Amino acid sequence: MPLLKRKPFSLSEPPKDLEPCELVYQVRFTKEVFRDYHAYLNHINLYRQRIWTCKVTGKTGLTYEEALVSEKRGTEKIQQFPKELMAPALRIIQYSMLPLRDLADAIAEKLQECVFVGAELYGKKDNGEYLCKILKILEEGVKYEVAWLDKNKKTIEKEEVNQEDLEQKKPPFSREVLKSFIRESTYRNAPWVLHDELARYHGISTDIPGELKDRAFFKNGLLICNRKRKIEELKGEAGNCKSKKLEGQNENGHLEEPKKYPIDDLLVKPGPDDPVFTDRPSPSRDFNVPMDCVGDLLMVWDFCLSFGRLLHLSPFSLEDFENAICHKDSNLVLLVESHAALLGLLIRDNGDYFVAVQKRKRKMKITMITWTDYLCDFLEMINIPELCHYESTIKRGHYGLVDAQAKLGFFREMINQALETAIIREKLDEFIEQRQELGSTRRGQALEEAKKRREEKERLKDESMVNGGLNKHDVVNVLGNNSHSRQNGNIAKKGNGKAESSRQGDASEKSSASKHSNPATKKTSKRSSFNVKEPAEDVKESSRTEPHEQLNGDNKETSERISKEQRREYFEREMEKRLIRTNPLGKDRDYKRYWWFRRDGRVFVESPDSKEWGYYSTKEELDALMGSLNCKGERERALRKQLEKYYNRICLELQKKSKELAHKIAEDEAIVRRSTRVRAPPRENPANAFLRYVNKWKECGRKCGERGNGLGPGKE
Repeated sequence: MPLLKRKPFSLSEPPKDLEPCELVYQVRFTKEVFRDYHAYLNHINLYRQRIWTCKVTGKTGLTYEEALVSEKRGTEKIQQFPKELMAPALRIIQYSMLPLRDLADAIAEKLQECVFVGAELYGKKDNGEYLCKILKILEEGVKYEVAWLDKNKKTIEKEEVNQEDLEQKKPPFSREVLKSFIRESTYRNAPWVLHDELARYHGISTDIPGELKDRAFFKNGLLICNRKRKIEELKGEAGNCKSKKLEGQNENGHLEEPKKYPIDDLLVKPGPDDPVFTDRPSPSRDFNVPMDCVGDLLMVWDFCLSFGRLLHLSPFSLEDFENAICHKDSNLVLLVESHAALLGLLIRDNGDYFVAVQKRKRKMKITMITWTDYLCDFLEMINIPELCHYESTIKRGHYGLVDAQAKLGFFREMINQALETAIIREKLDEFIEQRQELGSTRRGQALEEAKKRREEKERLKDESMVNGGLNKHDVVNVLGNNSHSRQNGNIAKKGNGKAESSRQGDASEKSSASKHSNPATKKTSKRSSFNVKEPAEDVKESSRTEPHEQLNGDNKETSERISKEQRREYFEREMEKRLIRTNPLGKDRDYKRYWWFRRDGRVFVESPDSKEWGYYSTKEELDALMGSLNCKGERERALRKQLEKYYNRICLELQKKSKELAHKIAEDEAIVRRSTRVRAPPRENPANAFLRYVNKWKECGRKCGERGNGLGPGKE
């Protein structure tokens, strides 16, 4: 049975009063039965995590099913263990205090000396050593009948060989098999104790040896350590009086080992030392699209914005895209441009869709009038009945009457096809290479800075020693206050004749450096184009000049700190521009996933089955969410760490959104308050911003090809 946190995990018992015709949920590999779907889902998610350990081989980081397979294979290997070697190995294991690795080595060394029927060894013959197999033991430890083997391990001839002519160059089994054999044969370690049935079968004594009698004893057929025996004695002394609970003892009187946090969230229980957790706020669910379509909505929107430059599709907000999906207009510019961008990408790839368009002898450009024909060609190519059902409606020019779920289905399938194109794959490979270059540049800068700091410390230490007469305490003061010493041009010390010359030399160097100093920290702040080598070059330039040549005292330290922060922000910004995929921030106790998109301030919440969605849109809700996470659980601890990492950026986006909303409301109120004698311009409803969308990134070929109406790539 696989182990959880190195401890046995008990399976759930079947529900009581189960009727024969009742529908239940069953876990395939454990045969557990559940009436409640959420309980079944919690166990499935727990079994899918890589937190399980194979009991036989000791492998960690497995899922429950992988651990079962590993245990089965390990047991099969153990069953191949020869019976002749089993008893000697078990005698070494019984009551041994060695660690597992040392015990396996001791057994391997002992078994290497054992000779049994079927063992393969090397024997001396004709002044050489050849592989042979023991067929019969004529005299134990003296003479054996062997069969000489060829390269294919086929018998050549049989012969009698003496013990001194045989040699075993490698142990019969690997260390891993021996470790598995030890684990399978024992029920505890330190000391290792065999199962009673196994010990009796091989005639191995179960009596406690003399050196362990004072440290362990048997209870209910199991070996108990002395620490637990003392607890039982204290319980017996209490008698019928009111017994005082020992520290860490539960209601049943057993000593509980302190838990090491974090642990699985489902195993976390409230404790007296827990902080006060806030109530988790209920997420908003006021989506315009159906609830089961929110995932597709976010996926399509994030893809269009992530690859906007490649698609020649300018960005748009999530609210505008959601409103456009639900709108009944058949030629809405935002949706037409989005369809044209994705379909144009498939045409440029020269794949299956390009062949389908060529068969119908269509032009290689998509217009406002013909874009539905290209969409129908795509639906015929993918041949999905649920989506092809709407083909006739689209051909009649009533795309707006198609429901939101089908529209998002069109986009989902187009994106699935786009991800398989060579254009997208080349772009992703380019992003990966650039991210690797950024990472190597960042590591190089860190090494350069560390080297510069070491050289600076060594230089200051050498200067202080050369100036003479400094004790250890003075050197420490110099290293701790180098900015003050550089500012004054000398080093405080007791009288020495070399002090004047050192002060004059420092002053001359300082005056010459002030004339030629040219700080390099101003170069990278205004650069917009990406060049991976630029940050490294800036660091190298700054490393060529001494720190005191740029700034003095506290100003130098402040500037270095600011430059480090600027470089860190620069690398994070460049990494985000080359985003490979969007990952969730993490999961909570109930396996709900939390998403944050850097182009939208809200934090989205996804249920484990992806059928329910919600979002948090205010700073107060975000603070309440973070205050409700219990860091004793593995999932909520990781989620809180990610929320803390992006907290400032999320709050900045939320504040920006609230300010824009307040500004629009103020503008509307200002227009209403104007005098009736002044004709006010017509107000534009912010909710209808998606109707005014303009694709500013439309490629030139599309503009020239259709003189303003062209929406797809291609030649005239």
